[in-house]
Amino acid sequence: MKRIAFFDTKSYDRRSFEAKIDSKEFEISFFEARLSPKTADLVKGFDGVCAFVNDTLDTRVIDILKRENIGVVAMRCAGYNNVDLKAAFNNVHFLRVPAYSPYAVAEHAAALILTLNRRTHKSYLRTRESNFALAGLEGFDLHGKTAGVIGTGKIGRIMIRILRGFGMDVLAHDPYPDQEYAQHEGFHFVDLDALYARSDIISLHCPLTKETHHLIDADALAAMKPGVMIINTSRGGLIDTKALVAGLKSGKIGYAGLDVYEEEGEYFFEDLSGEIISDDILARLLTFPNVLITSHQGFFTKEALANIAETTLGNFRAFFRGEALDNEVCYRCDRPECRKKREGRCF
Repeated sequence: MKRIAFFDTKSYDRRSFEAKIDSKEFEISFFEARLSPKTADLVKGFDGVCAFVNDTLDTRVIDILKRENIGVVAMRCAGYNNVDLKAAFNNVHFLRVPAYSPYAVAEHAAALILTLNRRTHKSYLRTRESNFALAGLEGFDLHGKTAGVIGTGKIGRIMIRILRGFGMDVLAHDPYPDQEYAQHEGFHFVDLDALYARSDIISLHCPLTKETHHLIDADALAAMKPGVMIINTSRGGLIDTKALVAGLKSGKIGYAGLDVYEEEGEYFFEDLSGEIISDDILARLLTFPNVLITSHQGFFTKEALANIAETTLGNFRAFFRGEALDNEVCYRCDRPECRKKREGRCF
């Protein structure tokens, strides 16, 4: 029986994994603490580690994993920008869940668009107070507008279908455009400058890499339409948040829907309702009436949690049995010659 240490776990993590686990195969210890240099010594005596998006997997932590002979870390998520892959190379194998439920994330992005546009969250609060006035709730038709989708992996493609279903014209950008797919689905691949200039709504569905870090910065915002709506359900680091705040203050950005935030690690997934937020940028974002922030809940559906548990346990099973690691993260993925990257498998 293999012993696995799970970090940064909540009650719903325990439920979803306990429903899938074979007690004769794995013994799981669930830790509420996040994996960090301060908590990494907890891995002593375990055979593997399971981590999440806000765990720290830098050189210091990986050195401890090596010292304790941990050969595998399974990320129960798709992203791995919090992992120092070069430090882990040849010592620790990192596995991930590449597609837990692309529908969950794309549908959440659509929910952010509809909520921001039609202000249903504000209307709900008004009617609870018996205020049935419509002033300040005016939205716009999505039909006939132009949406820009950055990243056309599994989630991006589903998002495109949703937006096309609203009757929107869709522009997309991807370093590996599939023109045949675009023709079949009725959208067009364009460069970023064209997407910024023509889109009424821009939705981000790309991984966080060196190339995409602060993809949306002051220059990108300057190229966009006045009043543009920006939606981010991917990774917080895709947006330069200081530039976003400046754009909101100037009125350049008409709406922002964020399910992720650059410095979310200290806040998201926790109940801090009785505390003061010390992050001045996050606190400022929360003051804008045209900003909607959700706490990284795009993945959070019953189906996605079940898929995450099943895939994660399957990843561990494959590693310990010496089978092919189809979901292994390749440290060479930042290099253009990487075959996996060209095939889109590492996204």
